[in-house]
Amino acid sequence: MTTPVVGRQRTLGFSQPAPPPPLRTPRTSLKLRNALIGWTFILPNFLGFAVLTLVPVFTLFYMSLTDWNIFGTAKWVGLDNFARLVGDKSFHIALGNTFYYAALHIPITIVVSLSLALLLNQKLRGAAFFRTVAFFPYITSIVAVAVVWNMLFSPEFGPINQFLSLFTDGDVPGWTVSKDWAMPAVIIVGTWKDMGYYMLLFLAGLQTVPGELQEAARLDGANAWQRFLNVTLPCLRPTMFFVTVMVTIQSLKVFDLILVMTDGGPGQATLVLSQYIYQKGFEQFDFGYASAIAVVLFLICIVVTVVQFLYNKRKEA
Repeated sequence: MTTPVVGRQRTLGFSQPAPPPPLRTPRTSLKLRNALIGWTFILPNFLGFAVLTLVPVFTLFYMSLTDWNIFGTAKWVGLDNFARLVGDKSFHIALGNTFYYAALHIPITIVVSLSLALLLNQKLRGAAFFRTVAFFPYITSIVAVAVVWNMLFSPEFGPINQFLSLFTDGDVPGWTVSKDWAMPAVIIVGTWKDMGYYMLLFLAGLQTVPGELQEAARLDGANAWQRFLNVTLPCLRPTMFFVTVMVTIQSLKVFDLILVMTDGGPGQATLVLSQYIYQKGFEQFDFGYASAIAVVLFLICIVVTVVQFLYNKRKEA
């Protein structure tokens, strides 16, 4: 009788053939396809972030440790650029002016934006028109804004001082030509320009406030101020946190408005860190020192943002 093939293979010492690989199930193929589709959508944005943000940030940290004037080879100097900051009076003035601008611009912008949002959230005739009017300054050219407001703030011929002179004996502010009033003038214009954008964010947040809570508080006898403090404001906490972070970062890195409105003057009354970075880098070509100042501004923004996140997390706990 003939021996079976399998038995013959065992007799001759041959091993069993390897089992075939498991077949890919439809569910596995679907997961793989979804993952590839997801990465396809993410990849362009990630590449843009890596090329336009991540690589420049790492380059910035490297340049801050070098002496480079763009025309030669970068010379490694270590922490010398940061040591120069300690004795640089202009840097100290710019740092103080940056905090001065942020300390006033942040709360004023938030209060004005929230007030406008509460007002325009009411059922008023023409509310949509006034929302558009309030938002329009945000999309207006910064150069046009600076030119118009410089005319309005003119000490001799500006309509603002002409109006104020009706209530004073001629002692009116010098605004952009005065060291004491230049920064308040910039803060006023910055608030006027930014309030429309943050007003829209608050308007969006107000749409999430449950009407049932407002009605229940009204039935309990709460007045408008009490309803705002105990109902509206707690419901606006996520929006308030987002607006606070955004306006804080924007205030710390303010640049274009001051550049075209006062150019840091008179003297150094409105010189801020962003403009000082511009002066050192693109006017004096000291890119290593300018990068060191930029690193300081970057770290300030990071620290302030982290503190805000921790504070908000503690409040939510």
